[in-house]
Amino acid sequence: MTITPGKLAGIKAVSDARGVIAAAAMDQRGSLQKSLAKERGGVANGDDLETFKTLVTEVLTKHASAILLDPEYGLPAAKQRNGKGLLLAYEKTGYDATTPGRLPDLLDVWSVRRLKEAGADCVKILLYYTPFDSTEVNEFKHAWIERIGDECVALDIPFFLEFVGYDAEGGDEKSAAYALKKPSIVSGAMKEFSKPRYNVDVLKVEVPIVMEFVEGTKAFKGEKAYTRAEALGLFRSVGESTEKPFIYLSAGVSNPVFIETLELANESGVAYNGVLCGRATWKDGIPIFAKNGPKAFEDWLNSVGIQNIDNVNQALKNATPWYGKLGVSA
Repeated sequence: MTITPGKLAGIKAVSDARGVIAAAAMDQRGSLQKSLAKERGGVANGDDLETFKTLVTEVLTKHASAILLDPEYGLPAAKQRNGKGLLLAYEKTGYDATTPGRLPDLLDVWSVRRLKEAGADCVKILLYYTPFDSTEVNEFKHAWIERIGDECVALDIPFFLEFVGYDAEGGDEKSAAYALKKPSIVSGAMKEFSKPRYNVDVLKVEVPIVMEFVEGTKAFKGEKAYTRAEALGLFRSVGESTEKPFIYLSAGVSNPVFIETLELANESGVAYNGVLCGRATWKDGIPIFAKNGPKAFEDWLNSVGIQNIDNVNQALKNATPWYGKLGVSA
């Protein structure tokens, strides 16, 4: 693979000195607002989101290589990132549940050009995707990603594509049955969006297993979808679905579960290139912010939050630098 100067500079800006992406994610919008309101027993507004994001960014970027934010509520936070790299989200939060296929949409008054002008080193898109949905749904998504990829090529900025799987047949995505489908959903997405036509630079992927169904782990809850040995094999085989750099997302699990997940990935030997980790570092602080206010949340971040991200950084010591995958020397 070859990479242009702008894309190379952007990926370097969000990586640590080893060439590993050890980034924090704070681009949640609708889900964060609902969580804050629920914990508060009242309403959470845009000011709450801006304050929450700013505090997370100010504290955690001291221990991260970059921060992922959204341009709707995250631009004030971007000014407090301690000189670290900046990824900006380009998609609208959530999806229209009344339309089949979890179809995506872009922010109305933003473009890749405008995100770059706002200081983005990289552009991130979240796409709900399964290779097993209808041709009509997936062709819509494929063309949509092609357009964004071409925008990023034109502006010479890295394109990070995050995909989150789902059951096209409407099954329970928290079940053991879905856990058995998940490896093929993740690998299928990785194979599809590794094609040159999409111009994706870094894949942000789910881990290929669901930890609570892995027999022999601390996270195991009693119902088995895979043995520990099978889970290790799935990390390896799904990781071979792409030659592009790829990083793992935390998908809302707790910090201990995410750390055990990364330890399993390390043991498997899969050549992943880092993480973009959000809720596993800060979500337990949501009730503290909602009930006790910003100062209490800041204090929590400076103790528990830092410990959480330090746990992630420790687990990333076996992550693989992305240099080789992009054909550049360290």
